Amino acid sequence: MFCVGEVDEAGKKLLRTTYKAWQAAIAICKPDVPYSKIGGVIEEIIAKEGYTSVRSFCGHGVGAVFHTNPTVLHYKNKQNNGVMRPGHVFTIEPMINEGVEKHLMWKDDWTATTKDGLRSAQFEHTLLITENGVEALTAKTENSPKQFWEE
Repeated sequence: MFCVGEVDEAGKKLLRTTYKAWQAAIAICKPDVPYSKIGGVIEEIIAKEGYTSVRSFCGHGVGAVFHTNPTVLHYKNKQNNGVMRPGHVFTIEPMINEGVEKHLMWKDDWTATTKDGLRSAQFEHTLLITENGVEALTAKTENSPKQFWEE
């Protein structure tokens, strides 16, 4: 994660809350947990701060096909996307917004912004479900830069 320019306190709160929700979602990952639980954990944390989660983008399975099942929704849902099993590889990558959850796609068909133009924050990991829990395959190392709240 990196910040562009000087970030005000409201922006820092958005980043901290997004990080907290993302880490809480990762913390519940282990065998036999339904994928649908991830979104509820995220929404419970962000909604208390008045934030929303983009509903048009989601985490996804990683395998022979990069974007594959399961679909990992980052908001409270009852979607039956299966349960986590050892060997499953997927991403959790919530896009958390100060304003509305709707997005606007630019003409380059890659860049997305919030429809109301307010700020958004995102963190992402590729995760592996193990026999005993979860391993972040894209985790930081001891030499990774510290976030402002870790210093």
